[in-house]
Amino acid sequence: MTSSSVSSAAEDVRSGKVTAVELTRRAIEAAKRNVELNALLHVNEAGALEQAAEVDAKIASGQRVGSLCGVPFSIKDALCTLDAPTTAASKILTRDGTYATGWVPGYDASVVARLRRADAVILAKANMDEFAMGSSNENSAFGPVKNPWDPTRTPGGSSGGSAASVACGAVLGSLGSDTGGSIRQPAAFCGVVGVKPSYGRVSRYGLVAFASSLDQVGPFAADVRSAARILEVIAGRDPADATTVDVPVGDYEAVCGRSIKGMRIGLPQEYFADGLAQSVREAVERIAAAFQEQGAEVVPVSLPHTQYGISTYYVVATAEASSNLSRFDGVRFGLRVEEPGADLARMYRETRGAGFGPEVKRRIMLGTYALSSGFYDAYYRKAQQVRTLIRQDFDHVFANVDALLTPCTPTAAFGLGEKAHSPLQMYLADVYTLPASLAGICGMSIPAGRDTQGLPLGAQLLAPSFREEVLFQLGSAWEAACAV
Repeated sequence: MTSSSVSSAAEDVRSGKVTAVELTRRAIEAAKRNVELNALLHVNEAGALEQAAEVDAKIASGQRVGSLCGVPFSIKDALCTLDAPTTAASKILTRDGTYATGWVPGYDASVVARLRRADAVILAKANMDEFAMGSSNENSAFGPVKNPWDPTRTPGGSSGGSAASVACGAVLGSLGSDTGGSIRQPAAFCGVVGVKPSYGRVSRYGLVAFASSLDQVGPFAADVRSAARILEVIAGRDPADATTVDVPVGDYEAVCGRSIKGMRIGLPQEYFADGLAQSVREAVERIAAAFQEQGAEVVPVSLPHTQYGISTYYVVATAEASSNLSRFDGVRFGLRVEEPGADLARMYRETRGAGFGPEVKRRIMLGTYALSSGFYDAYYRKAQQVRTLIRQDFDHVFANVDALLTPCTPTAAFGLGEKAHSPLQMYLADVYTLPASLAGICGMSIPAGRDTQGLPLGAQLLAPSFREEVLFQLGSAWEAACAV
């Protein structure tokens, strides 16, 4: 159930211990063995082998190769790829409702282009919740993803396919997107590392938008060092995305293994209230104790506006989704449903009615209501004001601590279908990840052991904006403690 390290695999290819083609063939076979998980919507076997052969040729000719040379990747289906369909797991971005007829962009997302320049092999597109709206990967138009540890359970969402494809060994690295926890939560459920960078650290160009002020692209990997290497590749200013910030990208891999002695780590009391499973609580406490043994100081802190995170998020995110998804109208691309003689408004209704799934429709309606005349001030404006208070809570706490340690999810992975008929219960699965998204800070989910049923548990590390190196330093310290 464990995957090889991205960093070690890249070095093996570079040194000639294994060829990129051999590594890619192994990944293809692993993807075929795990096809029942439905983690991957499209496996580009011929294209991946061609990419791998090009990497091997570069090495044979003595050319310089990138830091991800020959490493197989999956890409969340919300990220544009010029050689494979991009549907955001929605029928509305297909011609007839099947993935095979999905929209094929004429360009790569900036992060995908950066992976290619680092000589990664883009093997597959990963399944996801439709338009990244969900916490269980049950909202995909192409069927749910199953958790590799227990196929009756969810891998988490919305980047469940990305997390599951790494956890089962089909790929060594993956890219997902995190709007309110969609990298961190599935990483916790699948027992892998997932990183949500600071808002503005990584380009969103080529990402099918859900909520533009919240969406961020980040990596999945089996270990902290590998995630650090991937983030170094995809991070940085992008002229194609005005929201990226010109802040130097750190040497994230170099801080892995660095001493954490003297660091101050906060435990927010609001994250340990009722509803937290005892197994998760104990897992976080074990990590805190390991940090203390390595010389860090762990102190209690308070984030008083945490309780408003869910309600604030679901006003802001749905409002932005209502605006972003208005472009899918059946006119310019994707699905078009109309009867002869129907007027434009009816074509819109029929196309969107057939193309969008239930959860997407629910969120569009919620967002449209929040933005409507007479309700804008009561809902959207108020939510933005509370969002500022949440950000100020983090600013205040980070004036006294280097990072925060919290649970990532209230429980281990829950059963498929268990919360499908209760949207509120489903939304509560992201209760510990939403505040950091609203604040725009960086976060990481790290494996924290297993519960009594053998299911993975995850803990969350949070650091100030553009201080991702703190996450990697602490995450690698925990891995070192586990290895002892």
